[in-house]
Amino acid sequence: MSTPQVVVVMGVAGTGKTTIGPLLAARLGVPYAEGDDFHPESNIAKMSAGTPLTDDDRWPWLDAIGAWAHSRDGLGGVVSSSALKRSYRDRLRAAAPGVVFVHLTGDRKLIEDRMSHREGHFMPTALLDSQFATLQPLEPDEAGVAVDVSGSPDEITDRAVEALRAFARRQPAE
Repeated sequence: MSTPQVVVVMGVAGTGKTTIGPLLAARLGVPYAEGDDFHPESNIAKMSAGTPLTDDDRWPWLDAIGAWAHSRDGLGGVVSSSALKRSYRDRLRAAAPGVVFVHLTGDRKLIEDRMSHREGHFMPTALLDSQFATLQPLEPDEAGVAVDVSGSPDEITDRAVEALRAFARRQPAE
């Protein structure tokens, strides 16, 4: 990837956004921002209580992530965000038109297993069904790639870097 881009690492809870995001940022030589850090306390309280967020809860969070992505335009960066719906990704693209999405995908059983073993995270496994019900995978006209989350973090990051390189090669020169 020649011009530093902002990459949004997306996917349902438990796919490894918080693990893969920093690894990907390090490989690309750009800063990483943890999407969960952009949530207002009210969102964290809802999710901690097992209550799924509404679109109205998510808009300010997405706007904050979009503002960060916009501030990194031309500089590059990696930020995590579930970005489960097309409308959420459209909102991020409206703030930062050049963003590229890395959709971390995987088998529900694997993701649930990973969620059940992580410690100190506010998102309970009970909300995984609502995450999958909300998920709208990347569409062909969206700038991004899908990366399977089976394997080690390094293997997943390797696949993400290669997928981003292949994506960049398919894009017309500016």
